[in-house]
Amino acid sequence: MSQTVNTSRKHPKGLPYLFFTEMWERFGYYLMLGIFVLYMIDVEKGGLAIRDKVSYDIFGTFIAITYLTPFLGGFLADKQLGYIKSVYIGGALMGLGYLGLGLPGLEYFGVEMTEGIVMTSFWISVFLIVVGNGFFKPSISTLLGNLYSTPEFKDRKDWGYNLFYMGINIGALLGPIFAAFMRNKYNWSASFATAGIGMFVGLVVFSFGLKHIRSGERQPSKPDSDSLLEGLPGAEHKEDSSIRQVLGYVFLPAMIAGLLGWFLPGMLFGEGTTLMDSQSTDAFLFAAVPVIIFYVSLWAKAKESEKRPIAALLAVFAISIVFWAVFKQNGTALTNWGKYFTDREVPAAIEPLARTLYQVEEMPSAPAMVAQYDEQFRAAKGEDGEVVRAMSQNIYFRNLPPDRVPTDGRTVYLTSTELFQSINPIWVVLLTPAVVGFFAWLRRRKKEPTTPTKIALGLVISGLSTLVMVGAVYASSNGAMKVSPWWLVGTYGVITVGELLLSPMGLSLVSKLSPPRLTALMMGGFFLSTAIGNKMSGVLAGMWYGYENKANFFLVNCLLLLAAAGMAFAILKWLNRVMAEKNIR
Repeated sequence: MSQTVNTSRKHPKGLPYLFFTEMWERFGYYLMLGIFVLYMIDVEKGGLAIRDKVSYDIFGTFIAITYLTPFLGGFLADKQLGYIKSVYIGGALMGLGYLGLGLPGLEYFGVEMTEGIVMTSFWISVFLIVVGNGFFKPSISTLLGNLYSTPEFKDRKDWGYNLFYMGINIGALLGPIFAAFMRNKYNWSASFATAGIGMFVGLVVFSFGLKHIRSGERQPSKPDSDSLLEGLPGAEHKEDSSIRQVLGYVFLPAMIAGLLGWFLPGMLFGEGTTLMDSQSTDAFLFAAVPVIIFYVSLWAKAKESEKRPIAALLAVFAISIVFWAVFKQNGTALTNWGKYFTDREVPAAIEPLARTLYQVEEMPSAPAMVAQYDEQFRAAKGEDGEVVRAMSQNIYFRNLPPDRVPTDGRTVYLTSTELFQSINPIWVVLLTPAVVGFFAWLRRRKKEPTTPTKIALGLVISGLSTLVMVGAVYASSNGAMKVSPWWLVGTYGVITVGELLLSPMGLSLVSKLSPPRLTALMMGGFFLSTAIGNKMSGVLAGMWYGYENKANFFLVNCLLLLAAAGMAFAILKWLNRVMAEKNIR
């Protein structure tokens, strides 16, 4: 099929359609993600009333699995389905999952929703989202990379991924704003339903652009011509050999390893014992081992010309884990900071507009029967598992400066906590043109750093962002007094610069170095590293309550990022040589 572009264009015609498809998909995902923990820990307005630490573990597991499933989704797209069909399948499943999270809202229409029904629909919906993401995510990224693989666009691939990344973050910016509007005006269910509608809008946009996107599609690989696990039993040249091999030699062992991770520590060391912070973490990390072994086997069995590029990608994947482990705490530790330790009172000048747009929470200051919290701001529960309530002011007023605590019972209007999730994408939208322009300026002077160099620098800058939060802890006297939201704005601003040097560059690097027959599968590998990092973010966030001085929590994150940066610089010359061998930067 001929390419639908010409050399007079700076970008392929399919870019805008992929841009807006991804924007709407990320709108739904980040709308849901922005309120996910808040919904789980909510004990006042119809939430699930799950303990904070358990919620962080569920959050970490969820965002981990949403990036682990692209391994299988990418493989099926490469070998069987094709990328366009995979985008449709994934988008439809995710849309249905978001709508499923909103099912408890049927209660407002007279449908009885017992606790069992609510939790069952919750877990089924989460399952649909993670499976759908597995098909959607690697496929749309691969389509973009293929559009830029022709000679007229090859040199603009990094630029294209940065623009694509801006689309992701416009969606991520708008998602929490709509989440706050729907939650404050209606309820949690309305917010989740809005996410589902956004996903289906994205698929409509994708359909309109198909004639320009099809040139990025390629026929699914014939497994009988490039068996991935050649030499293993069952790898004879059969039409379905590669699928059977991956299911038999990757996913079956992963399932067995996951079950061992769930049960074995308790059997060996006593009931309730875990190696990490929870059974789900043990199970996830055990299950990841066979998948990691599979990627190592790809390198071991690859053609000689493919070995070094695959090895370079695996090294970048390993380093990226640490970045995601820290970055994804925006939905846990930093959301916690925004909810309990940040002065969220809306300035009087913008209060009327914010109230009209339903971007504020109404917080009565008069004593009432409200949930009680311990010294770590965790909802207190009795022996019966029910939330303890007593006559007092809302927890928000506990660490407000004494002269700011209302004594007349008036209602205080607070910035909705989920809006802090929009700070990072706002920074991305603002900084992307500057970052792209800066590197374009360096490129014209032939001084642009290589993609691996950008990634290493991104890790260093991300490490510096955690020091901003160390300053916030000291300014708050270790949480004894609420501090300005500008601390969160600042830390998100710094880590966004690091993110722009790492995340879109990682996607670009996969597209540049991957053997064509394995591109979507290696995209799945990139998302696997993200998955492991995401899960570890939940583990790190769960340690929040173990630090008496919260500054130490952020210092540990800083040291982890700087250690990863040190590893990146240690192998930088080798990575650059591999890039040079492929005649790319």
